[in-house]
Amino acid sequence: MGQILDKLQGKQWREKQMRKITDKVFYRFKNETGKANLKFEDLYIAVLLIYNDINKLLPGPHFDPPPKEEVRALMQECDMNLDGELDHEEFVKFVKRLTKDTFITVSQGLIITLAVAPTVALLTKRTTEGVPGVGKVVQKIPNAVYASLVTLTILMFQEAAEARE
Repeated sequence: MGQILDKLQGKQWREKQMRKITDKVFYRFKNETGKANLKFEDLYIAVLLIYNDINKLLPGPHFDPPPKEEVRALMQECDMNLDGELDHEEFVKFVKRLTKDTFITVSQGLIITLAVAPTVALLTKRTTEGVPGVGKVVQKIPNAVYASLVTLTILMFQEAAEARE
């Protein structure tokens, strides 16, 4: 439940998650290779690991990693010192640029859920008025509380479904 509430914080939560993923992957390569920078071969493997983590941690559809040509072109754009390798800060910039469309898709899905769920909640509340036993209890709950509960429930179901995928 706490994870769902964190997702409602939006941009800060996504940036924090991406920084965790980016740091984890970068330092994994640094520790394994003993080098402070990533060459293209390591960078492409890092991209695959990042997309794997994105697909596990962020809500929404599955995202395919970009082709090698796109990674190579973006690497050249982010390699500020032109040494053919990316240091940690260049890598962070690289990942932000590489995944910017991913966050737009995730945000759109979350916005749609947050806009539609309260409307659905209020409609379902009205339809339960005639149900014996349940209708009286549901009608006693304020609309704002009921809409929030239904929205959180929908987010939990989405998260559970994504965890199974």
